[in-house]
Amino acid sequence: MLQPQVTASPGHAEREELLQKNGLAFVEKLAELASLIERNTGSDGIYDTAIPSLRLIRSSKSTLPVHTIYEPAVVIVARGTKIVMLGSDSYTYGPSAHFVVSVDLPVTSRLLQASAESPYLCLRLGLDPAQVLEVIKGAELEGEDARELKRGAYVDRTSPELLDATVRLVKLLDTPREISYLAPLVIREMFFRLLSGGYGGAFKQIALTGSGTSRIAGVIARIKRDFANTLHIEELARMAHMGPSSLHRYFKEVTTLSPLQYQKRIRLQEARRLLLTEAVDAADAAYRVGYESPSQFSREYARLFGLPPISDIRKLREETEMGIG
Repeated sequence: MLQPQVTASPGHAEREELLQKNGLAFVEKLAELASLIERNTGSDGIYDTAIPSLRLIRSSKSTLPVHTIYEPAVVIVARGTKIVMLGSDSYTYGPSAHFVVSVDLPVTSRLLQASAESPYLCLRLGLDPAQVLEVIKGAELEGEDARELKRGAYVDRTSPELLDATVRLVKLLDTPREISYLAPLVIREMFFRLLSGGYGGAFKQIALTGSGTSRIAGVIARIKRDFANTLHIEELARMAHMGPSSLHRYFKEVTTLSPLQYQKRIRLQEARRLLLTEAVDAADAAYRVGYESPSQFSREYARLFGLPPISDIRKLREETEMGIG
């Protein structure tokens, strides 16, 4: 089983450890990346950029656990520490590591170290399998190890070369006229560095048609599209060119959930969104996401989020008003 790696935050107490492990040049490059992200954000939030696949993220406070769906991406942290829970696995990562998600995964995440004086700063680069495949072919990496990774996520050490390319990508935001030509080249370099890293074989699975990862990704896309409808395992298995038992086993290895459990998680997260953002009651939300029994919906909602629907939404709104989370 994948063993998540733990990294330190670059606060004052940890700076010496980062220096010892990575050297002064690495720490200075991290500081440059943090400065670039802070300059292009300024306040807390998630920011789209002129580079379509690039988002910048800033938060000045630690958070309560957040339930969400992580889409395929590489997350590179400049400052702060985050923990992501996927089933029974947990991934803690900070500035000397990056976090890769290869398929859409329902996770629970929490910021561990962030403050107004030292906000959490990171970037998220979306992963396009076609772009990754171009790099594999262009760099003639087809014949190299493409070992399967059981989980659809991993943490790996950030190399100085990957960090350098990351800084150059974010710096392009200062020269918008150069983005259309240079950004794709830098992103290709970043993908090359990821393919050349310790989990390069696992990263390669994102792009290889017919790999177990890509087949599970296809099933996930179908579940997300039709989450409110009844799904049949036999049909999903045919789609993935697997037998039902193989699909069930491999799907659970990648996501920690069975296909039906995954569908349930999508339904419950969508219901929570509806309750927070639209004028619906619990029964309406339940029916809209595919539940036939409001009582079953309430039980499963409370099992996932810790409280029945109405109590949970009231608590979330109170925390938002108090500035928590």
